[in-house]
Amino acid sequence: MTNHWVDIKNADVILVMGGNAAEAHPCGFKWVTEAKAHRGAKLVVVDPRFTRTASVADYYVPTRTGADIVFLGGIINYLLTNDKIQHEYVRNYTDMPFIVREDFAFNDGLFSGYDEATGKYTDKSSWNYEMGDDGYAKIDPTLEHPRCVYQMMKKHYSRYTPEMVEKACGVPPEKFHKVAELLASTAVPGKAATILYALGWTQHSTGAETLRTGAMVQLLLGNMGIAGGGMNALRGHSNIQGLTDLGLLTNMLPGYLTLPGEAEQDWNAYVAKRSLQPLRPNQLSYYSNSKKFLVSFMKSWWGDAATEENNYAFDYLPKLDKPYDMMQAFELMNQGKMTGYICQGFNILASAPDKQKITDSLSKLKFLVIMDPLQTETSEFWKPHGDFHKVDPTKIQTEVFSLPTSCFAEERGSLVSSSRVLQWHWQGAEPPGQAKSDLDIMSGIFLRMKKAYQTEGGKFPDPIVNLTWNYATPHSPTPEEIAMEFNGKALKELTDPKDPTKVVLKKNEQLAGFAQLRDDGSTACGCWIFAGSWTAQGNQMGRRDNSDPTGIGNTLNWAWAWPANRRVLYNRASADTKGKPWDPTRKLVGWNGTNWGGADVPDFKADEPPENGMGPFIMLAEGVARFFSRDAMAEGPFPEHYEPFESPIGHNPMHPNNPRAFNNPAARMFPNDRKKLGKKEEYPHVATSYRLTEHFHYWTKHARLNAIIQPEQFVEIGEELGKEIGVVHGDKVRVSSKRGYIVAKAVVTKRIKALMIDGKKTHQVGLPINFGFKGLTKPGYLINTLTPTVGDANSQTPEFKSFLVKVEKA
Repeated sequence: MTNHWVDIKNADVILVMGGNAAEAHPCGFKWVTEAKAHRGAKLVVVDPRFTRTASVADYYVPTRTGADIVFLGGIINYLLTNDKIQHEYVRNYTDMPFIVREDFAFNDGLFSGYDEATGKYTDKSSWNYEMGDDGYAKIDPTLEHPRCVYQMMKKHYSRYTPEMVEKACGVPPEKFHKVAELLASTAVPGKAATILYALGWTQHSTGAETLRTGAMVQLLLGNMGIAGGGMNALRGHSNIQGLTDLGLLTNMLPGYLTLPGEAEQDWNAYVAKRSLQPLRPNQLSYYSNSKKFLVSFMKSWWGDAATEENNYAFDYLPKLDKPYDMMQAFELMNQGKMTGYICQGFNILASAPDKQKITDSLSKLKFLVIMDPLQTETSEFWKPHGDFHKVDPTKIQTEVFSLPTSCFAEERGSLVSSSRVLQWHWQGAEPPGQAKSDLDIMSGIFLRMKKAYQTEGGKFPDPIVNLTWNYATPHSPTPEEIAMEFNGKALKELTDPKDPTKVVLKKNEQLAGFAQLRDDGSTACGCWIFAGSWTAQGNQMGRRDNSDPTGIGNTLNWAWAWPANRRVLYNRASADTKGKPWDPTRKLVGWNGTNWGGADVPDFKADEPPENGMGPFIMLAEGVARFFSRDAMAEGPFPEHYEPFESPIGHNPMHPNNPRAFNNPAARMFPNDRKKLGKKEEYPHVATSYRLTEHFHYWTKHARLNAIIQPEQFVEIGEELGKEIGVVHGDKVRVSSKRGYIVAKAVVTKRIKALMIDGKKTHQVGLPINFGFKGLTKPGYLINTLTPTVGDANSQTPEFKSFLVKVEKA
């Protein structure tokens, strides 16, 4: 979330799209009701299903899953065509004036640099700004240059007309215009709109670009960095926020730093590529500090073994030849190239696409280690469970080790919420039996590995044997020790660079924040964005002062938010170029003549005068927000609609005559998985998956009360589809895809209406994900029996929210 849960109460318009906050985030949804009750906020819901969120909306619009970029692109076109944008904000705080290179082009769904032979983008050099001799990007403040981002955006999105929205999304023009007008009402100072989204946006082959399109709408309206604004991702649980913060994606390091690629063998070049220099005068590109973050991280991991002479153990970092995400891992298993797997807190058989492929892949392993408090479908993948899971155990040689872990209520430590708030929680109970914490189990595995390397040797033991492990009890580090390590400390006495006689930190003293990090090996920090969470003053995450003196909802002494305890990112953008808040009644920060102050921690230098012209978006080299993403995205600088890999219309309505532009040309797919894609002729219905309020993913089907209130798997279909296939409420239906089938009871409902998509009546089907063959609920099928192995081009997130099925009476 760029903002936070409580801040939703400051919004005047709330768009929920790609999510169902009332059901999937019921506690957080209270702030939506607060905004409606106390500000008169308008709630708009755009969703294929009429959900509980939609039931309390001021305006609900049914749409087709997988076509959100068309809808949002239509909003962009509406705002630009009707001049409903926040001009001063857009002109000064975005890249609208920046001039794009002359060789950049877009033609019938494909951007320049596309290689027809490989079907990939092999040259992204044209995806950039035009640079001057002074090393800065050229701009046109008048916004009249034909290649400035403003003019190029107007041209690009001129094709996203209300008629196209109706054709691709099934949304009539009058409904679309209502949403556009409500959002446009916030394109003035004193008004704010927020966008709430979840997996309904991310789990697509164009997921990352959908999020960007939503962010572009917010930028046009001047809604980024202000109270009641922002792009707010509603995380399913704290593990999701924490795992990305701490770099558990395979190409990441803690704090959203990236691992080197195979070609990056030179330390200085690796650092330089990540230390982006400003593209405009007087801007602060904060990633120019990347060397401080990286060196401090490596000192945290390898301590005295990381020295300037060995480039701070740069050789210890893996150099990736490709992303080793979940889909890649199971592709390697399937090929027999990965023979061992540790599955920690992850029910992979239920979570990964194409259950049959996952089963086949797990069956080829030599060993599988399960770390989980419960017996899961994954831990029993080798056992037959009737029609729900057919396997022959005699043909599976995989050795499965189940290591029972404690669960969150049986541990203490920090949790990271959607709001980026790190809250310390305390242990509520002892774990049962022989269950151990993840810390204890992982420590035991590591110490045994280290001993094996020390005694038996290996090809490259250094990263393991030199890893710092200075915990009081090596086999059982405490959460406090880990948290302090993430925060970081001084490895020697640090003095003020401007006054060497002034001591800033004593040796081994905890850092106060990431501004104290050094690139000379004198500081250690496990995760730079967490610096400040456990300082010399103690555990900031454990604070519980919820006072709100400004009334804006920023309780700065409740726990601690990354980065720097800032509650609203980019909050410099909440004030005009002179430092005057756009809306004094919702002031986040403002300039008082000597410094910035207000209800939040300033997201820039607190003593930087506004007349210096520093932009609000200091994490980007431009200093301003990007509409044109340069080479950051895999499929192009402007979001473009591509059909899901299983499309109910069989072509891209934006580019009907170009098969290369049918699906996202940069999306992740392996050759064998492409053969398992279904066609609309055989599988005519569009399926989407979702979560139920009564169950938390796959956990609570083990809890008796949850199993009582939501006991049995079902499929949600519209009344019209029910009539077509002869099914009434309570009948069993068979739902099949190219990958397999499930059988479940039908909930025949008014909540899902058929839509006219490109002149064809299209039925959508809802599939709750929370059931399986383990637990106290009635045994059921795993929904990913049906889903294709397709990944977003940037995040590799699977396309769970839009695929083809056939529904028939069982």
